[in-house]
Amino acid sequence: MCGLKRLWFFLGALALITVCLPETPLFAQDPGTSQSDAIIDSVGGTVSSSSNITEEMKEELSETAAAVKADGLTEGSLTDGEIANSSYAAHNAWMLVCCALVLFMTAPGLALFYGGLVRRKNVLSVMMHCIFLMGLMTVIWATYGYSLAFGGDGGWIGNGDYVLMNGVQREWSPTLREPVTPMEGDMARMTHMLFQGMFFIITPALICGAFAERMKFASMVIFSIAWGTLIYCPLCHWVWDGGPLSYNDTSILGGALDFAGGTVVHISSGISALVAAILIGPRMGYLKEPIQPHNLTYTALGAAMLWVGWFGFNAGSELLSDGLTSSAFATTHFAAAAGAVTWALAEWLILGKPTVLGASSGAVAGLVCITPAAGFVNLMPALIMGATAGLVCYFACSWLKHKLGYDDALDAFGVHGIGGGLGAILTGVFASRVCWDVSEGVPIGLIESGGNPSLVIGQIAAVLITVAFAGIGSLVLLKLLDVTIGLRVPAEEEQRGLDITAHGEEGYMLA
Repeated sequence: MCGLKRLWFFLGALALITVCLPETPLFAQDPGTSQSDAIIDSVGGTVSSSSNITEEMKEELSETAAAVKADGLTEGSLTDGEIANSSYAAHNAWMLVCCALVLFMTAPGLALFYGGLVRRKNVLSVMMHCIFLMGLMTVIWATYGYSLAFGGDGGWIGNGDYVLMNGVQREWSPTLREPVTPMEGDMARMTHMLFQGMFFIITPALICGAFAERMKFASMVIFSIAWGTLIYCPLCHWVWDGGPLSYNDTSILGGALDFAGGTVVHISSGISALVAAILIGPRMGYLKEPIQPHNLTYTALGAAMLWVGWFGFNAGSELLSDGLTSSAFATTHFAAAAGAVTWALAEWLILGKPTVLGASSGAVAGLVCITPAAGFVNLMPALIMGATAGLVCYFACSWLKHKLGYDDALDAFGVHGIGGGLGAILTGVFASRVCWDVSEGVPIGLIESGGNPSLVIGQIAAVLITVAFAGIGSLVLLKLLDVTIGLRVPAEEEQRGLDITAHGEEGYMLA
């Protein structure tokens, strides 16, 4: 208890120091500036009045817009030269890097992180989840998923605008006698599709951590298809495409701020993971015999890769490269650092030794917590959020799970569900107009506004709606699978390990 009191004193001191620091940045950020640099309105096809556009460029853009309209092509499409010779080229290049970084998070990042936490007889089965979902979810996203998530604007679900990549892929202009590329904001729509598709890949992969070592591969595949279609795509549309959870006056309780996926990715996957863990039941021998990670080297390396990849996940969610991108990059790093230190410190004070698993898990907890807030909070609040997540998720994984008796094998709920919910609520506390002025100069966060709870209420509502929607939806899907093909492998197969019984391979062939 003495160690725990010292820990609370340390965190209280950190919070006091941070609150007392000034909120005013050294340089005022204007996240809308990049929009004024746009050379063409990709929605309406009209030329911008930006001062850095020559008359010759304006004339060329007007000709392109007229040709695209005459040919019946996707409105706002640009030629290769128009993209390459404008600021779009830099924004598009940055976003393509972010696409690669987020994919890198699933494999090798998550594959190694999860792979090291299971027993050696199941290491390949966990990696197979990640690799196979990289392929499966991409096919779904390309055929209809992107359209369900981002087709149209507002409402409860997308439309068929982008089915089979219609309006996304490059098109031929007979008038111009050259190809044109549909645009989405400051990038090619293909790039936007790819970036959002990487989120679609990793989210169901996170859920797999809850039922690792005991779920049928076929059941995992069918569940992932149904979950991505019926839960992820609608939720994504609600939050990021003008739906009822987006931040505007027509949304539920004013909507919520979710910069990079606190609700869409982490809370949805975390609560679904908890439902799956409870429904499928604990692993054989759970709480009766030691079930230890077989390779913490993998886990530490995977955590480091997730940390790096998360820069693309969060900073990339600005969807262009500007001052806010740098801020989101920095808050991401600060929260991860604080989470790693706090979790390890908690172990050190309570258990007597800091562990590499604790530092790795704490970093991920900090990253999860800052995800919804990355573009809305300043740097010192990011440290508080990361430290809080490290401590809260530590107790969720070390105490709450054992107290309630559920077997969330790789702590998908304890880190992503708890950390994501915490981050969403703290976003309402620390959000500031100096980061992203989404409220047109009006103070928004609980602290900045002097105690106005409206944003916090909206954040809590979004958390509860996400929990209910994803939780109930996952329960229905898993129940249907259980009564049809079954969820769990036979006891003999679980005893031998899924590497051999499900995939006919071994992770280690050592003499």
